[in-house]
Amino acid sequence: MFITFEGIEGSGKTTQIKLLISLLLAKGYECIATREPGATKIGEKIRAILLDSSHTTMLPLTELLLYEADRAQHVHEVIKPALAANKVVVSDRFFDATTVYQGYARGFDLELIQQIHQVMLDGLKPDLTLILDLPVEMGLERAWERINNRSSSLPEDRFEKEALAFHEKVRRGYLTLAEREPKRFRVIDASKDPQAIHKETAEIVLSFQGRKL
Repeated sequence: MFITFEGIEGSGKTTQIKLLISLLLAKGYECIATREPGATKIGEKIRAILLDSSHTTMLPLTELLLYEADRAQHVHEVIKPALAANKVVVSDRFFDATTVYQGYARGFDLELIQQIHQVMLDGLKPDLTLILDLPVEMGLERAWERINNRSSSLPEDRFEKEALAFHEKVRRGYLTLAEREPKRFRVIDASKDPQAIHKETAEIVLSFQGRKL
């Protein structure tokens, strides 16, 4: 089973993935947590480029192709082998993020993005996608708190520094995808307490997993 978490900056994906993985392991499922960008050695280098806010001259096309390059490596090295071994794969972002960030927010042609995904992914898509949704201002406040408390010297704040309107487009883009594909997407109120979010997430995943078995 392939599960992805999506959402704006500061929506709490990392926290919820950790909680979900712990639950699944406790219930006897073999599972792995992964992320985009940066799930492979090559991906780590791509992530450092993409999220560094000092890269102010990066073209939107460069950004799009770097994300796709990271994803190609991610799918080949991590996701497909894990799924082939019957593991549950839980990923912090996947191709929906590119559709939303580079498509809805940056303005790239959505059909072009889908064509790239068709060639690269060969039909691979998540079984279940959980969107952690909350107001943009709340998400950015959380994101900056996390960034300011990071011990790493590598800056990862390029998207947090985007204008508020950009993040609003991202949020609307995710909700649009959920409306168009209700069988795959579930939208969760991420403004709630983390444990309440985990409870709702666990109920959704375990119910979905039960139907898959």
